[in-house]
Amino acid sequence: MRVGILGAGGIAAEHVATLRQLDDVELVAVCDLDRARAERLAGGAATYTQWAELLTRERPDAILVCTPPLTHRELTVPALEQGIHVHLEKPIARGLEDAQAIVAAAGRSRSVCAVGYQWRGIEVLDDLREAVTGQALGLLVGINAGPAKSRPWFLDRSQGGGNLLERASHHIDLERALGGEVVAVQAAASAVLLAQSQGERGDIDDAAAIFLHLANGGLGTIQVAWTREGLPEKYSLDVLGTNAFLHLELDPEFRLHGRSDGRQIEATSRQDPRERSISRFIQAAREGQPERVFCSPAAAAGTLAVALACEEALSSGGTIPVPTS
Repeated sequence: MRVGILGAGGIAAEHVATLRQLDDVELVAVCDLDRARAERLAGGAATYTQWAELLTRERPDAILVCTPPLTHRELTVPALEQGIHVHLEKPIARGLEDAQAIVAAAGRSRSVCAVGYQWRGIEVLDDLREAVTGQALGLLVGINAGPAKSRPWFLDRSQGGGNLLERASHHIDLERALGGEVVAVQAAASAVLLAQSQGERGDIDDAAAIFLHLANGGLGTIQVAWTREGLPEKYSLDVLGTNAFLHLELDPEFRLHGRSDGRQIEATSRQDPRERSISRFIQAAREGQPERVFCSPAAAAGTLAVALACEEALSSGGTIPVPTS
């Protein structure tokens, strides 16, 4: 499997480390607008500053798109049309029109397309789902608090969506995967700066609280905060069912514990879900089975619709319905 990388940032470096652990996978090229950065990541593979040139000259079997959200449609749709498998970093796009174009291209293509909401690849999710089988989920409580690398497009709401799309959408996606569809949202932002400074300011919120009204009548909540380096981090999800209270510790432990139907539940993941998601993508691509990926373009587009509704709720202060596809 000959693989190319588009975008040589931090997440690309993590993916390259995973690719190098897999059998019969070769990193053939890296593309970045900054050639020196591409060369540092490539480790001897070819480097490019123009993605179209990489696709034409290298003809990879698969690419990993690790660029800002505004570029996702431009890079992903042509690759799928050329029969190249695509692993696309989340969010699927910055807007729904671009997301729908990617979903349509994936539907027309024989190639595999996965979106990098890696928490769907957490091994103990199967244990969690089994533990609440037959129960209604009444409340999901997500916490996403910790530092993040500041990037110009991250600080610009129009480009990257800030904490909502870059960070909170992970929890939105996970709560949708467990609790079902979201029909309406509410949101509020803090006016206090936690990570941004006067010397490095954008138009995004450092902290926000999000409320997801689930189709089954339950409620999902997410508290997201971008904090300064050196402070403790917290990534978790609590799941309350009609006869269950389960705690899912996320990055880095990915451990589940709690009680359900009178049973003590304990389970720990053996593999990091980022690695597991890339491995599953490569396997699905080899076998030509797009349904095997952990997060499909259609699922990721649904998560984007919820995140964009949350963005509107932050601005309006109202309860915003989530559009249905």
